[in-house]
Amino acid sequence: MKIWIDADACPVAVKEIVYRASEKRSLTVHLVANSSQRLPRSGLITQTIVEKTPDAADHFIIQEATLSDMVVTADIPLAAELVAKKVHVINPRGEAYTEANVRERLNMRNAMDELRGAGVVSGGPSNYNDKDKQAFANALDRWLQKAFLQKARDAEIQKEAE
Repeated sequence: MKIWIDADACPVAVKEIVYRASEKRSLTVHLVANSSQRLPRSGLITQTIVEKTPDAADHFIIQEATLSDMVVTADIPLAAELVAKKVHVINPRGEAYTEANVRERLNMRNAMDELRGAGVVSGGPSNYNDKDKQAFANALDRWLQKAFLQKARDAEIQKEAE
């Protein structure tokens, strides 16, 4: 079980929340970016620096993330690919991407890109704020509780099988 962070555009506050959770739960965290990230001193937190080409970090995460992992990203196309692989994905605002919502969000993203390209709409998402940080922390905590409970159940089943 590992947390992957699509790190280039990830808010510092989100990284710090994940770092604290990592230390508290002895959980491995792996940042993927095309530039070096400032990391705390921890044997649990690592990074991979990928080429500065479009989607290099995305391709790396897609290749490496597994079913038991979580990925933190605001990149909806990346989220869509990971959800298809059954990987748990949340964005920095604490919203989980699911099979039920990721296609709709991808379609909305594409429509907004077209409108921005045509000059009809300008701007992007609102500024990241304390409410967003709290929503992310709550979503992360819920996933961790569920993941560790599942891990304990799996260990119990394995023990009974032996």
